[in-house]
Amino acid sequence: MATKKTSMFTLTERVTITAASTETFATIDLGSYVDVGDRQALQVHSVDFVFQGTNPDTTFTAAMGGSGVVKVQVTDLNRGGLVFADDRALVASGDLNHDIDAFLSQHSDLYPDNYGKGSDDGRYVVNDQLYITGFTSALAAAQSINVTVRVNASIVSLTAKDFMAIAIQSTAADN
Repeated sequence: MATKKTSMFTLTERVTITAASTETFATIDLGSYVDVGDRQALQVHSVDFVFQGTNPDTTFTAAMGGSGVVKVQVTDLNRGGLVFADDRALVASGDLNHDIDAFLSQHSDLYPDNYGKGSDDGRYVVNDQLYITGFTSALAAAQSINVTVRVNASIVSLTAKDFMAIAIQSTAADN
């Protein structure tokens, strides 16, 4: 299906959430990696999320200020906000729950953020951007939550049929 053009590399982007109960957005530009003419796509192997407070030395507990949840999603289409797990544009999602006793629990919404260990395993992206949406239900005054998204990927060449199938599926997911 795909021929690897590069070894695995990591793309990172940070979304800074500065208001509770408001979705915050960021993007990862894939224009240098995806090429329609050459049927070149980005193969996503895994996505990791790193949750931090206002500064690298601010504790997450101080930034949250109380019980709540931080949610983050990566999609390959701009949905304008958080989506359900059955949305075909969803690449990865995660959340971090915080209770008043400072108990932290990270999980991935049961969505596979790791696509396997084989060279053929992965989610193929043919769109020119990845869209990140962040949300928190609680935030202390004058604080922010930073979520760094780490996408482990490689560049692949697809056959004409495979590239077309992925492009059609992506277009169909846009509706």
